[in-house]
Amino acid sequence: MESFATPPLVSTPDEMSIGDLLADHANRTPDRVLVERLVDGSWRPVTAAEMHATATAIAKGLIASGVGPGDRVAIMARTRAEWTFLDFGIWYAGAVTVPVYETSSPSQTAWILSDSGAVAIVGENAGHIEVITKARKKAPDVAHVWQIEDGALEQLAAAGVDVSDDEVRQRRDAVRLGDLATIIYTSGTTGNPKGAELTHGNFVELTRNAIGALGSEILHETSRTLLFMPLAHVFARFVEVLCIAAGVPQGHTPDTKTLMADIATFRPTFILSVPRVFEKVYNSSEAKAAAGGKVKIFHWAARAAIEYSRSLDQGGPSLGLRLQHRLADKLVLHKIRDALGGQATFAISGGAPLGERLGHFFRGVGLTVLEGYGLTETTAPLTVNVPAKSKIGTVGPPLPGTSLKIDADGEILAQGVGVFAAYRGNAEATAAAIVDGWFHTGDIGELDDEGYLRITGRKKELIVTAGGKNVVPSQLEDRLRSHPLISQCVVVGDQRPFVAALITLDAEMLPAWLSNHGLPEMGVEEAAKHPEVLAALQRAVDRTNKKFSRAESIRKFEVLTDDFTIDNDYLTPSLKVKRSKVLADYAATVEELYSRAAADRNAESPAV
Repeated sequence: MESFATPPLVSTPDEMSIGDLLADHANRTPDRVLVERLVDGSWRPVTAAEMHATATAIAKGLIASGVGPGDRVAIMARTRAEWTFLDFGIWYAGAVTVPVYETSSPSQTAWILSDSGAVAIVGENAGHIEVITKARKKAPDVAHVWQIEDGALEQLAAAGVDVSDDEVRQRRDAVRLGDLATIIYTSGTTGNPKGAELTHGNFVELTRNAIGALGSEILHETSRTLLFMPLAHVFARFVEVLCIAAGVPQGHTPDTKTLMADIATFRPTFILSVPRVFEKVYNSSEAKAAAGGKVKIFHWAARAAIEYSRSLDQGGPSLGLRLQHRLADKLVLHKIRDALGGQATFAISGGAPLGERLGHFFRGVGLTVLEGYGLTETTAPLTVNVPAKSKIGTVGPPLPGTSLKIDADGEILAQGVGVFAAYRGNAEATAAAIVDGWFHTGDIGELDDEGYLRITGRKKELIVTAGGKNVVPSQLEDRLRSHPLISQCVVVGDQRPFVAALITLDAEMLPAWLSNHGLPEMGVEEAAKHPEVLAALQRAVDRTNKKFSRAESIRKFEVLTDDFTIDNDYLTPSLKVKRSKVLADYAATVEELYSRAAADRNAESPAV
């Protein structure tokens, strides 16, 4: 199928804005809990009335500080409740939120502040204020800086005591669907990030239609979710607004080190994440089982879960498989559910393909992972699998109000309520991205006869070997990265005689893996050369290669001793590898890999 459109489920009046979603709850259901904050180890409820009052106080402070309608106010903070309160306070004031990743450098922060024309910024802590102070030298419009941990919300409330409720209401009521709500800078892998301008309509229309698509199985009276992805990222931001629109309590946790503990106490009914988190949950569960001498039982239970899930798409499980699955659940699977709080039945995954094996495993555990797909420029989801019909291995059909088309070269094109209108101040980039009304995503995919989308690669990342074979690196990388020893990998081979890979080790998983395999403790540098580690990686490569033709297979790999991280600038804040930077910085390593391979071939076939 070349195109598919899902009609909108709801229509939205032009006078609505994101702020109205909160204000309506405050008027109609003031006691409804919309946020829960972790205070002294306990989750404390924040009602719609309380959040409305907080947002109003923030808006008053901004107005008193000279922030006008349409002015840009930046937030640089981790995922915490104050982020959401500030977001709605900025919208109540008729202003525009500009997220800054809390890991951003002074130069990155300066670019976002200057390009957006931000007049104020709220940082979380002293470290952020230090970065902001350096960035302000190149961002002359920034007149105000507040710090959350130094009482920013209280300072804003105090500054705005003379501003009336009516003035805030007038500011909020003046905002329409077509007005700018936020400028989110793409965490691009090359050059300065581009600012995608998203309107109130993008968020309001998309969230209202998404609520209809996801239905009461996910969004019901006792639903709740814990946000742990960066709120500077469009996916978490969309969910923030979705939860307010649906009246679903959201919690926030800023530290991935305490994530599992926070999930266990918050007890979400649905989870939003990226595939790497699900891979970590699986690998950690496997490592714990191995440490307790029960790895064979774990592998048996995992196979039972996967087979049980597959059978659900093939007429249902047999009696024998149901009994096997029940025993696997009693011995192993329920522990994974308990680690996720015991209430989660659905998860929504985006950012990269999850993989069919993990999709079936988690559904067999009792957690149906609904894969979706979207970009910053589409206000997050263009497509998502829905409870009524989920197809593992796809990213679902277009959300209501969204149309997709597959171009002649396989690129996915999109139109719809969530699609942005322009990059800020960059007409050339906008014209290249939106052609004849269709946004060019840069991703390659295919639609089945029911409109379900399957992502097959990234257009710019396609590798063409010296033999003329087209290779999609992400398909190899996603499979290989599921191994517990592997943190990241980059497949190489453009204009080369064969495909190879650069692999980094997972420092968190390494100690448990070594212990479970009877090996002594060692660091990453030693492990990268250890014969048993290399043999395990070779087995992982061999398993991956079974899914591909010989021309697409990974023939050689090199283990790097430094991981790709946000801190060393090889990962974007949304955890995508900066492929071009890796290839540039490790060009000598890649060259040596191929030279060594050529020398080995020459040694095996000496000239006669």
